[in-house]
Amino acid sequence: MGPSDAASGLRVIPIHLVNCGAGALTVTGFPALRVLDEDRKAIDVKVESGADAVALVPSLQHPPTTFTLTPGQQADAAVLWKNRVTDSTVEATNGAYFDVAPAAGQPWQTQTPDGPIDLGNTGKVAVSPWTPVESHASCPVS
Repeated sequence: MGPSDAASGLRVIPIHLVNCGAGALTVTGFPALRVLDEDRKAIDVKVESGADAVALVPSLQHPPTTFTLTPGQQADAAVLWKNRVTDSTVEATNGAYFDVAPAAGQPWQTQTPDGPIDLGNTGKVAVSPWTPVESHASCPVS
């Protein structure tokens, strides 16, 4: 995950997927996402496919596609939410971690964002579709 941007109550965190394997990787649709609490247990939060479920951000508003990443190539997506409280009788939801997977049914990776996951009482986050990135990224050395 990259650094967050929290302008005007809208939170946006980039998600980076790098093909660190030896072969091609087909990417399609949206990342799978869960919000976790401090004990790394899933919080009851609705995850919407498409950034427009939370905000109209032109650079993130496009239909999902299918593409192939060669080793070292990268794809990006973003997770968005608003810290909005519309009902003072409903407790605000706060998460500590994200579980992210390239797609549903694929292995999860727990990520720590650089700021709070402060959902207010909206109870939802949105993810944008994967988009191929022209540059190559480095893979961790194992």
